[in-house]
Formats: sequence, C-alpha cells, structure tokens
Amino acid sequence: MSTSPDLSRILPRVLIVSRRTVRKNKFVDFVGEYHLDLVVGYGAVPVIVPRVAGVHTMLDSFEPIHGVLLCEGEDIDPSLYDAGGHDGNLTAEQLEAVRLLHPSDAAVDHEKDSIELLLARRCLERGIPPFLGICRGSQVLNVACGGSLYQDVDQELPSHASDAAVCHMDYADYDGHRHPVRVLPGTPLREWFAESLGGEQGDEIMVNSYHHQGVRRLAERFVPMAFAPDGLVEGFYDPDAYSPGEGKFIMGLQFHPERMRKAGSDEFDYPGCPKAYREFVHAVVAYQAKLAAAATVPVRGRWAVTAATMPKLSHDIEKQRKVLVRSFSLAKNMYFGGGDTQKPAAETERRDLDAGAEFLETAAAALSSQQEKRLKQMGATVRNASGYLNSRLKVSEDREAAARALMAKMSAAQLSSLAAFYRAMGAICADMLDAKLQPASPTLRE
Repeated sequence: MSTSPDLSRILPRVLIVSRRTVRKNKFVDFVGEYHLDLVVGYGAVPVIVPRVAGVHTMLDSFEPIHGVLLCEGEDIDPSLYDAGGHDGNLTAEQLEAVRLLHPSDAAVDHEKDSIELLLARRCLERGIPPFLGICRGSQVLNVACGGSLYQDVDQELPSHASDAAVCHMDYADYDGHRHPVRVLPGTPLREWFAESLGGEQGDEIMVNSYHHQGVRRLAERFVPMAFAPDGLVEGFYDPDAYSPGEGKFIMGLQFHPERMRKAGSDEFDYPGCPKAYREFVHAVVAYQAKLAAAATVPVRGRWAVTAATMPKLSHDIEKQRKVLVRSFSLAKNMYFGGGDTQKPAAETERRDLDAGAEFLETAAAALSSQQEKRLKQMGATVRNASGYLNSRLKVSEDREAAARALMAKMSAAQLSSLAAFYRAMGAICADMLDAKLQPASPTLRE
C-alpha cells in the first residue's frame, strides 16, 4: 500500500509570515488570532512562516503553497520602492517626527521585508497562488508589483492640509476609530458590502484604520476598489486574477475587515466584513483542487504527468535558467580540460554531458522517449539534477578544486538561485520518474 499522502484529503495550506515583538526580554513571533480564526473557519490550514534570519532562503521547504496571506507589521524599507514621488523624500526632521509619533511601526524590519517580498514575487511571477494582503500586506503586494508608498500620509498626502484630511491612526481610540471609504462599483468589495450600501449610507462604509503609510502609486496591474476622502487607496485588486471559483485571487486591503467588530462583541460591523477571507479561502481550496487534478491524469489504467500539466517558466525564471545552463557549459569545459580547455574529451563523455545539458534546456516540457533512454543509459535517475555533476567532479581532487574555485567567484544570490534551481529540477525529475515507473493499477472488474 502506498504511503504517499492523498492530496485530495489534505486541507489547503495558507502561508502567513509572523511579526516579531518582545516579551519578557525575548523576541516572540506572532500572528493575529482573527486572521487564524477566519482561515481555519473557512477550511484552510494556516502555516506560519517565522520571521527569523535565513528563512528567505528556505521558502522551497514550505511547498506546497496553496495561498499566501500577508498582514500587519512595521514600515517597509523605503529603499525598496520609489519614496520620492512629486514632493521628494521626507526631511530628517520629518522622519524624526514620524519615529517619535509611531515608534513601534517606524522601526524597519529588514528580515520581514526580505521574506515577504521574496514570497510575494515568487508567487506573482508564477501566477500562483491566491494572495491576500491586509494593511502592511497590501503595501508589500503593491511594492512587489512595482508600486510605491507614502512614507507618512500626514506629511506627504497633498490633501492633509485641506478639509478632506483623514485620521488614519488614532492611538487614543485604537480599535474604535473609524473613517469613511467610498466603495467603487463593479468591484468585489462592492459585491461583498452590497447589502450595507445605498440609502443614507450611499456608497460609503466606515472602516478601521491602523496605519500611517499608504499607497502613493498603485502598480499598473491593479484596479482600486475603495478610496478614503483624502484620496488614499483603501483597497485594490487584479481583475485579471480574480475568480475565486477558479483558484484566482490577488487583492490588497489597507483596512482590517477582520477587526471591524462591535464594541465588546465578536459581531462584525457589516455582514460583508469576513467575506474577503471567505472568498480568499474559496480560491485557495479551488487552487489546491486544480493542482491535484493537474498532477495526474489517467492513461490506460496508469497515472502519468503530461507535458500540458508541467509548470510554465516565467520570463525571469527562464532568464535564470539560461544563465545556469551557461554555468553548466563552463563547468563542462572545465571538466574536460581539467583546467586546460584545449584538451580533447572522449566522444562518449561528450554525449553523456550533452544529454544532461539537453535535459536542462527542455526542463519545462516532458522528456521524449529518446531523451529518457539516453538519461537512463548514463545513470541519471536524477532525483537531484546536480548529482551527476558532483559525481563527475569527484573523479579527481584537481577537478574538484577547480569547480570550487569557479563557484567561489559566484555571488551568494547566484549560488542560492543555483541551489534552488537544482532542487526544483530534482522535484520535477522525481515526479516524472515516479509517474513513468509506477506499475499499472489493476483494472476493476464489473
């Protein structure tokens, strides 16, 4: 009996990056309970990604990822986006005033920035999976897609000095403070709050507010869903990536619908408040189902991975792949020459390495029978795409030393990308070989 888990019975996984605080003189990582309650309540499993050094290099270990929820935290490092805009950066005096007024938020957390932006960009580049950003999470989403932020709304938003100014942070009435937002027609937010709009309410709802930064320039892929009276974007989404029933959901909300509750009660201010989480998890469940359906298809009593279900490489990943193939070519020359590139190599050795290079160059498609035969002939069961190169480099100490010298010239980012690429290739190889070598399932008799 197979010990492999039945993916159709595993609840979908939603990654949430923790926030760090200090308790009893020690750092503690946490995630707000309302986020966790809603994710669990609608049928998904929250997987907390700890905000600790080095986690950004281990994101592959959190696979499978069926959804990403990014929420509160400190200010995003302004060097990661265009903080200038039309009015220029804040002066030193203004920055100091912001730090004094918002001490817990103005302290930049570089590690959290690194983890969340890398996670966001990985998901968005691949077109997967459903993504919901709340408060800081919406700002991370906008920055990851090329947008920019106000470093401080009070200092930089043009309408701050006018009658349209809005208080976006009220420490004296932290949970009770509300301000109006205008919900735009034809958006998911309008649909969720439809029963609370109209009449005396018009097209406005009252939302909470716990932020001093906000969207300055909205990334091109996004469409606004709501505005505060001062013109600040309070919600946005990607209309080309919104269809929860098909596993598509990319959205950012500056306010906290999960915390919009009546005083002394868990009752929501509006029936629409939890619907962002409901539809997000709906998309997560649908996305997991798509992955499970695409992973295997029945072929004459067997289950096999097809070329049509293989992941498509994005432009950036494809560019990285070509760079890595070039690195393989350099290593190949180094191996044959042992430091002397003029030394000829045996024809059989050339064919073996050519087959491996050909495999890497066609990693986005299924192996042909001829390629499979050639790979098997050279012993490449290839659960790790780097195993073949490593085994050959160990033939002699001189060649191994030459390889180390070559890799020593690579940057940490290049080495990290190289390792991540090989892990991805190994996973693809393993899946394909398992599918090809799995014995046929017995046919059920009527």
